[in-house]
Amino acid sequence: MKKDIHIPKVEGVYIAIVNEYNDIYKTQDWNAYIINDKDIDLEMILIVTSGYSEKKMTSIFRKKLDKLPKKSYAKIELMQEELFALNNTFKVSFFEGNAMFDKTYLFRKNTINLKALQPVPLMDVKGVLMK
Repeated sequence: MKKDIHIPKVEGVYIAIVNEYNDIYKTQDWNAYIINDKDIDLEMILIVTSGYSEKKMTSIFRKKLDKLPKKSYAKIELMQEELFALNNTFKVSFFEGNAMFDKTYLFRKNTINLKALQPVPLMDVKGVLMK
């Protein structure tokens, strides 16, 4: 029965969109990161990203990480600025111990911009953070 299914709440795992300088191409790039601010490692992390609006939809991007150590972060993808006019979702599933966790992070259209930057945990940079 549905009432018997317990879905644990995700805490301490964030998605950040960071504007950073690319030394190789000499450009300012926007990159998406997953951050594990917990005191436990995450295992088998699956991330599915896509962008959408009323008239447009991007292709679906999938990424798998075998492990994300405690108090660490990993780059998910480079994001083109044209995507910021769309709603961008990051569906994240992972195992913590024997429990599976799942959460969808939504960056609404036009919310990723330089005016929305704030400190990002563990990274010592500023970015657009979704908790």
